[in-house]
Amino acid sequence: MSALDAAGYLIAGLMTAVALWRMPAALWGDEEDRRRRALWGCYAGFAAALWTKTEAVRTGLNNSPVVDLAVLIKHYTSTIAILAILSYIVAIYGHYPADGTVPRHVRFARLVQQVAAKASVATLVLLTVLFFTVVDRSVPSDRFVSDHAGQWGATLYMSVFYLYLGAASAVCAYQWALATGNARLRHLRAGLGMMTAAMFIGVAYTVSRTLFLWASVLHHPSRSFAQTFDKATELAQVVLFALFAVGASIPAFSKGWRRVKLWRAQVRLHPLWHALMTAFPDQPFEPPAPLARELTRFDTPADLRVDRWAADIADAVEKLRHYVPDGLVGAATSLAGGPGPLADAYWIKAALAAKADGAPAGKAAAVEQKHATDQDDEVAWLVRVADAYRKADGDRARGLLVSLESTA
Repeated sequence: MSALDAAGYLIAGLMTAVALWRMPAALWGDEEDRRRRALWGCYAGFAAALWTKTEAVRTGLNNSPVVDLAVLIKHYTSTIAILAILSYIVAIYGHYPADGTVPRHVRFARLVQQVAAKASVATLVLLTVLFFTVVDRSVPSDRFVSDHAGQWGATLYMSVFYLYLGAASAVCAYQWALATGNARLRHLRAGLGMMTAAMFIGVAYTVSRTLFLWASVLHHPSRSFAQTFDKATELAQVVLFALFAVGASIPAFSKGWRRVKLWRAQVRLHPLWHALMTAFPDQPFEPPAPLARELTRFDTPADLRVDRWAADIADAVEKLRHYVPDGLVGAATSLAGGPGPLADAYWIKAALAAKADGAPAGKAAAVEQKHATDQDDEVAWLVRVADAYRKADGDRARGLLVSLESTA
């Protein structure tokens, strides 16, 4: 197996994996979510097309009773995928009021999508007619373009497909280039940039192959040159699909990474939150449970649960101020070697010990106020405090109370 064929299997597997990953949201998502369905249709169509290009599949199909059948199936599925991607472009712009102003690039995308829907039917019909009438299929091919170089029938057939593919690639490149410039989120800008680059490669791919085929009709190239050109442009197409698959998935990956970060925040916050909620059982909406149980409460989104835990911790710390002396914050800071998460952790652990030992509630003790810039900043700080809380020695924390009592 050549390196190019191995890359073909790899990119077909990648596109299939992305299509399977996207399938649940596309098939069972919101009825109005045309964007996900269109994008999934594009992935699924290109995945099917890429599998027909792999060595085992194309050899089996090309040597079937319908000679070169892999080529026709590849172009059928690619045409459907192209129509889906143009529908995706329209869908991402959303809806505009019937009496409102629609931006020019949105009107252009809608017009292209309407034309493409009709053009795709015409393209499929024309490809089918040309395939069975003018394409020389007397001998099964392995690399269709290089094997049919110099043949006007195959050149005409491929030109029809490349016209449709090249026009769609140019439209996508234009639309996504505009979207890249307007994207504010870094991950979205990176994804759109990769997809734009993929479409520019697609334009170059179709133009170069069309010129090669028509030049071959006028002057038949050597077999070695035709094969080298075919493999070089095939490699460019592998890069194209890799950029497209990864670029379109980056926004989803960013959401997945955020879920992972929220999951990690829950794992790290849980010991501190559980200890505080056990001390104040009336505070949380539900009694604190072990970590495994908390992580499987699917009725509450992870981001909402983390925000709720952060608020619970802050409220419980505020209540603990009534069970400790003013000097505890200074003693905890000295024990920790300076202000920081460890000092807060020792203060909390000592305060919980004081409450557990039956200290009466009194005047709120002085604490160092933390000034978080936003909710994410507060959660990040509490995660550090929770990490320090797990490491803080309980006996040393109780020792702070004893030392303060002896000096009182």
